[in-house]
Amino acid sequence: MKIIKYPVLTDIKYLLKRPLIDNETIKEKVLSIINEVKINDDKALVKFTRKFDGVVTTELMVTKNEINEAELKIDNRLKRAIEIAKDNIYKFHNSQISKIVKVEIEAGIKCWRKDIPIQKVGLYIPGGSSPLFSTLLMLGIPAKIAGCKEIIICTPPQKDAKIAPTILYVAKLLGIKNIFKVGGAQSIAAMAFGTNTVPKVDKIFGPGNQWVTTAKQIVNSYGVAIDMPAGPSEVLVIADDYANAKFVASDLLSQSEHGADSQVILISTSETLINSVKIEINNFTNKLTRKSIIEKSLKNSAIILVNNLEEAIDISNYYAPEHLILSVKNYNRIADKVISAGSVFLGNYSPESAGDYASGTNHTLPTNGFASAYSGISLDSFMKKITFQKLTKNGLSKIAFAIETMAEAEGLDAHKLAVTIRREKANG
Repeated sequence: MKIIKYPVLTDIKYLLKRPLIDNETIKEKVLSIINEVKINDDKALVKFTRKFDGVVTTELMVTKNEINEAELKIDNRLKRAIEIAKDNIYKFHNSQISKIVKVEIEAGIKCWRKDIPIQKVGLYIPGGSSPLFSTLLMLGIPAKIAGCKEIIICTPPQKDAKIAPTILYVAKLLGIKNIFKVGGAQSIAAMAFGTNTVPKVDKIFGPGNQWVTTAKQIVNSYGVAIDMPAGPSEVLVIADDYANAKFVASDLLSQSEHGADSQVILISTSETLINSVKIEINNFTNKLTRKSIIEKSLKNSAIILVNNLEEAIDISNYYAPEHLILSVKNYNRIADKVISAGSVFLGNYSPESAGDYASGTNHTLPTNGFASAYSGISLDSFMKKITFQKLTKNGLSKIAFAIETMAEAEGLDAHKLAVTIRREKANG
């Protein structure tokens, strides 16, 4: 990790560049995949599954027997852990249900807003070497609470042409039956446009690699809704002398093991702590199974020494991290100044791993600086907000002057007419 001492805020843009992605090259290849899926339907999905996953199969949909068999492969210890996480995620997202509030603007004019579930949603769940069944909990639970009529899952098959048992077990736990053995950009195309096997959905959710992310952005330009732009995982830790060096090092490593293009940042007011964290990172890295990935990720990462915590939070807000950990004594005071972050973890005993699995908050978050404008997944992500209004004769008459005058000023005569004829009718 590079060491940066007392930087100027205006230089952060250059000092903390995220790993570069050759979007144009990937975009061209992804677009060709999308177009082939649109033309050749399921045949294209079979072809790309063989090409990219090394799996030969024509059976794209998971059977009921496969789901039931998968449950037998999950030990009771993991089942208990998943149940704890499920309950906590449910509690947090269930608390986000909003009530309809009818506002009487004035006598005769009432307005309100109603949440309507998005009818068809597609959940992309990363598979491969680390099937993220936790992501299915994070997406499937709010989709169920929202009341989405149709929920489908696309996830890459393993080498045996089957889906990871953990993913199938969670799907059964949540009551999601439509699961498809297809991943990558081709699965995003299938959900966006539909095939003979994979149904078209209204909105696509879920994290993925650069190909998946690019595919989501492309289909979004065709009018298919997506949850958010996303990129490699990242964490930023702000720490002072109150922090525990071992804790900080483990938090940084927990994100760097996600991928070689992940980025982790430590900002501290204490050079002593920084030196201790560096030692602990080296000690831990040598013991971790994803050592080679971590070492590549750490090359993209940095440690920053600052004069005070005000400078630290300014840098953090500018960077807009996916995850922000405040390992400082007065974390509540600093937390009040956070304006750009996906999810915030307060104090020494709030590791980012808690949010990834079982604290209850959602781990599907904006990355790559998008936390400056986007929120993480919530119940609202699976809802549409529809407004209603009810005007009586007297209510319309009270604002008729404003409507008619403004419509006339904009040269929209029919708008004015729609009010005038009602006003005249009401007045006899």
